[in-house]
Amino acid sequence: METQRPSADTLRGWAAALLTRAGLAEDRARVVADVLVEGDLLGHDTHGLQLLAPYLDEIAAGRMATRGEPEVVSDAGALALWDGGWLPGPWLVRRAIDAASARAAEHGSATIVIRRSHHIACLAAYLRPVAEAGQLIILASSDPAVASVAPFGGLSPVVTPNPIAAGIPTEGGPILLDVSTSITTNGMTGRLHRQGGRLPHAWVQDSHGQATDDPAVLFTDPPGTILPIGGQDHGHKGFALSLLVEALTAGLGGYGRAEPEKRWGAAVFLQIVDPARGGGQGAFRHQMETLAQSCRESRVPGGAPPVRLPGERGLERRRQQLESGVALSAAILDALRAKSAALGVPVPEGLG
Repeated sequence: METQRPSADTLRGWAAALLTRAGLAEDRARVVADVLVEGDLLGHDTHGLQLLAPYLDEIAAGRMATRGEPEVVSDAGALALWDGGWLPGPWLVRRAIDAASARAAEHGSATIVIRRSHHIACLAAYLRPVAEAGQLIILASSDPAVASVAPFGGLSPVVTPNPIAAGIPTEGGPILLDVSTSITTNGMTGRLHRQGGRLPHAWVQDSHGQATDDPAVLFTDPPGTILPIGGQDHGHKGFALSLLVEALTAGLGGYGRAEPEKRWGAAVFLQIVDPARGGGQGAFRHQMETLAQSCRESRVPGGAPPVRLPGERGLERRRQQLESGVALSAAILDALRAKSAALGVPVPEGLG
């Protein structure tokens, strides 16, 4: 689809203005806008500004809270549980990162679990600053209100794609990984279904268990399901990882699929580890840099590109887009223009 390339600053300002006009406090709106644009900068365009229009709809419907603070349900120092009260997920996660980072610097590690958060957007968007500062960050999320992924061998949807992400410091750029425990995501299948497109491979199955590349099978009655990582051959691996994410998020949070309430949101697990309290900051970076370099130097088939570490392509894309503008599809920009018209927010010059 046709793309335009507005600057990241233009997009942050536009998104923040829309969120503020919708009722979010200005400081919170800026955080949400920054996280969404960061997702697009890294190339995760199904979890960037594509989410802004749905977020605005959630605010208008009263399903995303605009005021209040997270409730501290319990706090044992190394492990704390917050109830997010459906406050904006990006704002809650950024706040939890600040708190966990400070605790990890003092104690070596800290974990904060958030229940009843609203959707938290792109997990990769949170990783870079923490890893560049020398701390290891692990972030995972599930959505107790949604079921689109089948357990291995099953036909009925039970869990969400349940992503897990990590930012790992090295002596060079950080390793940034953000992977779903399913082969593809709700965002990607939903977009392709709207466009009448197909997946690259048979990553979903219809309600009878037939693997296919057609995302339309997810929208039938009864619906098909997204397959776990490994597909119908080795999907027991993705299924096992998805259960781990459920345990870390909904399990530790004490709020998940056992509850009757069904509202779009997230259960969140965040852990930050400070290597300075272990073998030392320098030693950690040296070990990971040695490993990273060994991966890059691995032999490849003739004519093939060298091995790329997780996050390298995203960080390069981020650098390029900060210079040349953020590539956004016409569909995303049209949705934002429609929200600007509805909320009375001016469209930035050149994007009207």
